[in-house]
Amino acid sequence: MSAMLTLEEAQERLLALVQPLGEEEVETGAARPAQRLARDLTALRTQPPADLSAMDGYAICGAGPWKRVGESRAGAPFAGSLEPGQCTRISTGATMPAGSDRVLIQENAALDGSLVALAEGETPPPGLHVRKRGFDFAEGDTVMAKGTALGPGQIALALAAGHGRLSVLRTPRIAVLDSGDELASDPARCGPDQIPASNGAMIAAMLRPYVGEVERLGPVPDDLAALAEALARAEACDILITSGGASVGDHDLVQQALGNWGAAIDFWKATIKPGKPLMVATRGRQIILGLPGNPVSSFVTCFLFALPLIRAAMGDPDPRPRALSMQASHDLPAVGPRREFLRGISDGKGVQLAASQDSSALRALGASNCLIDRPAGGGPVGAGETVQVYNLHIG
Repeated sequence: MSAMLTLEEAQERLLALVQPLGEEEVETGAARPAQRLARDLTALRTQPPADLSAMDGYAICGAGPWKRVGESRAGAPFAGSLEPGQCTRISTGATMPAGSDRVLIQENAALDGSLVALAEGETPPPGLHVRKRGFDFAEGDTVMAKGTALGPGQIALALAAGHGRLSVLRTPRIAVLDSGDELASDPARCGPDQIPASNGAMIAAMLRPYVGEVERLGPVPDDLAALAEALARAEACDILITSGGASVGDHDLVQQALGNWGAAIDFWKATIKPGKPLMVATRGRQIILGLPGNPVSSFVTCFLFALPLIRAAMGDPDPRPRALSMQASHDLPAVGPRREFLRGISDGKGVQLAASQDSSALRALGASNCLIDRPAGGGPVGAGETVQVYNLHIG
């Protein structure tokens, strides 16, 4: 075991363990926002496929006035060809009739039966209010590069380019194991010496926006046989996240159970608060991330380590959370020998501490929307001074 690592050292060691997971094919409309393209995406069609009207009005040919000879609607184009002095009614997105090359918008048109004239202004110049064929992209164009993250706009682009399915980097298979004799699986049936098992559900909820399904393996009692049975169910996962039992007390058996399972500890402990008893191990290509058992410690370390790990496994080249500068709206106390991540409440203008910083205080965590990053040994911060803050928006 090496000395305790700083946050950045621990993150770097963890992320260095990530290996490519290969590709999978998904329906484009069902792609998850965190998924990334496994290869360049080439357009299979031209967009738009023809010259289209960008406005409601009249597709005109030559100088006016113009005799209206038909209509072109989106999905129902005018079948004929216009001659000088003719026009068709046209709607936004409709195909421009042959012979027309501009649109007179309806606000500038004067109607007299089937005759259309200028209400004001001059005849529109060629190309006005026309979306030219292929102005967005043409068949064969590379519309997105390998590694592009598939947000809503990218999914729409892929569909417009003719792709009903996409090759993406494979989403990691995740399992979560929370352990402890004190954990009750049913929060409505919690004995006097028990607490509801919340960490597994909390961690799964934090990871679900990225990976969808998360296999829950707990809660598991502090028993080597029970832990071995749970670990056997994690054979197919790429990343196993544990919560609790990873310290060195008489009843902290996760490290021993992992060793029996064939895992090797890479490092243990980080100089942060909360979250000191962090553990990282490997078993072949599997990565095991052991989080503390206290709920807030588990949440903070999941945010700082598990989420970057998942994002890196999904191909994100910059997976770590990014801090923002914000003014403290109230005084903040001095910090001890470890870097602290304080639960905070931000109104968008300033940030203040949540009511409690105890590592088991879930009510304060539930009220928090950010973490205040305070350096080890940092002195008091006065109201109006700048601090570094992590937004706790997940996904």
